[in-house]
Amino acid sequence: MHEKEKDLIDAFLRGQVDRRGLIKGLGAMGLAAGTAGTLLNLGQTQALAADFDWKAHQGKTIKLLLNKHPYADAMIANLENFKQLTGMNVVYDVFPEDVYFDKVTAALSASSPEYDAFMTGAYMTWTYGPAGWITDLNEWVKDPAKTNANYAWDDFLPGVWKSCAWNGQPGGALGSEDAKQWCIPWGFEQNNITYNKGMFDKAGVAVPGNMDEMVAAAAKLTKDVGGGVYGIGVRGSRSWATIHPGFLSAYANFDQKDLNLSADGKLSAAMNTAESKAFHKQWVQMIQESGPKDWSTYTWYQVGTDLGAGASAMIFDADILGYFMNGGDNKMAGKLAFAGFKANPAAKAPTPNIWIWALSMSNFSKDKDATWYFMQWASGPEHALFGATKMDFVNPVRQSVWKDEVFREKLNKGYPGYVEMFDASAPGASIKFTPQPLFFDLTTEWAATLQKMVAKEVPVDEGLDKLAESINGQLKEAGLG
Repeated sequence: MHEKEKDLIDAFLRGQVDRRGLIKGLGAMGLAAGTAGTLLNLGQTQALAADFDWKAHQGKTIKLLLNKHPYADAMIANLENFKQLTGMNVVYDVFPEDVYFDKVTAALSASSPEYDAFMTGAYMTWTYGPAGWITDLNEWVKDPAKTNANYAWDDFLPGVWKSCAWNGQPGGALGSEDAKQWCIPWGFEQNNITYNKGMFDKAGVAVPGNMDEMVAAAAKLTKDVGGGVYGIGVRGSRSWATIHPGFLSAYANFDQKDLNLSADGKLSAAMNTAESKAFHKQWVQMIQESGPKDWSTYTWYQVGTDLGAGASAMIFDADILGYFMNGGDNKMAGKLAFAGFKANPAAKAPTPNIWIWALSMSNFSKDKDATWYFMQWASGPEHALFGATKMDFVNPVRQSVWKDEVFREKLNKGYPGYVEMFDASAPGASIKFTPQPLFFDLTTEWAATLQKMVAKEVPVDEGLDKLAESINGQLKEAGLG
C-alpha cells in the first residue's frame, strides 16, 4: 500500500472522510473498485489490531461446521484477513442444507469436541440451549478482556439480537434481562413482497398494501397475466417452515399469537380466536384462488424458483429469496422489485417474522476463548461491511452497514424498493413465535392443518378448534400447559 493510499484510508478510519469520499479518492489514484475494497479491508484489519490483543491465541486452530450459504461464502472469502489479524488457523466442513442440520444434531448430541462453532438458526437454539449443547455467550460478550471494544454490541439491530437470546423458560420473552445469549446473529431474512413489475403493469395491478388487497391482486394477476402464471407464491409443505415466513408475518401484524402464557407460566394454544379464524380464511382463499396447483409441496426452493422463472407474479416470503431470484441466470433477473407488507390495514408498519442465521459455540469446544475470537470477528462490523458490499451478504444484522451509502446504492441500483422495504420493516422485525421446546412439532402440525383447509378436507373454524385442542393436549403432556 502506497503512502497516499494509506493516508486516505487512515483518514476514513478516523472518520475524517466518508465512504463515498474514500472510494472516489482511491479511484482518482487509479485504483479499481475491487482493489480499493481490498485495501480498505486490509486497513480495517490493521486498525482492529491496534485496539485489542488479537494475537492472544496465535498458532491455535479452530474448526467450524458450516451450511452452504452466501453468508459462509463471504466469510471464507475474507478469512485470510482473520488469519493475518490473529495468527490463528481456521478449518471447516461445509454441507448443503438438506443434510446440514442433521450433521449439527449428530455432533452436538454425541458431545463431540470436533467442532468449536457452527451456523444455526435461532429457532434451533431453543433445543440446543436447554439441552446443554451450546454455550451462553454473555460470558464473552460482556468481558472487555475478551471482546474488542469496537465490537459495538449496540450496533446490532435490536429486534434481531434479542431474538437470539432466551432465558430457557418456556414462554419466556426473547431478549429479557435474564436471557442467555445462545447465538450471535449473522444474517437474517425479513418476510415481505417480491413482485414482477412487468406482470403487475400488464394486469394493471398495484402493489398490495394489506391483506384484502393482496388477495384481490393475486386473483387478478392469476386471471390477467396469462401463460399459466399464478398470482402468489407462499410455502405449503408439511413443515414448520411453512408457518414462519409470510404466514406468521401477516398473522402477527393482526396482533395474533401462536400461544398464550398464563400468569402461572402455563402455555395454551392461541390460534383459534375469532380474529385468527378470519385471517386463516383469507389466507386459505388466497392459496385456493391464486396459488400454485401443487402448493402443498412448496418449500423455500419452489417458491423462489417459480418467481425467478416467471411462473409466479409475486411471493410473500423471505426478502433475500427475492434478492437471489433477481440475479444470476434466472429468467426474471433484473425484472423484480420489492415492497414491505403490512397485512393489517390498521397496523402502523410491517412486523415481519424473521429467520436468523447465527453463530453458536459448541459447549464441547476445547478452546472457547479462541473460538470466541473468531466469532466476534465474523460477526463484527468490519466483516459485515465487507460481506455486504463485496459479496451477497444480505441481510446484514448491523445498523452501521445499513447506513453505509455504498451498500444502499448497490441495492438501489439493482433491487428497486429493497432499501425502502428494509427501512419500513426492520423496526418491527423479530421472531414472533413463543420460545418453547415443542416448537417444531407444534408448527408442523399447524402446517398440516393448513393443508387440510386448503384441500377443503376440513372447514377453517373446525380445523383450528381441533388444532388448538391437540396442541393443548401436547403441552399438558409435556408439563407445559
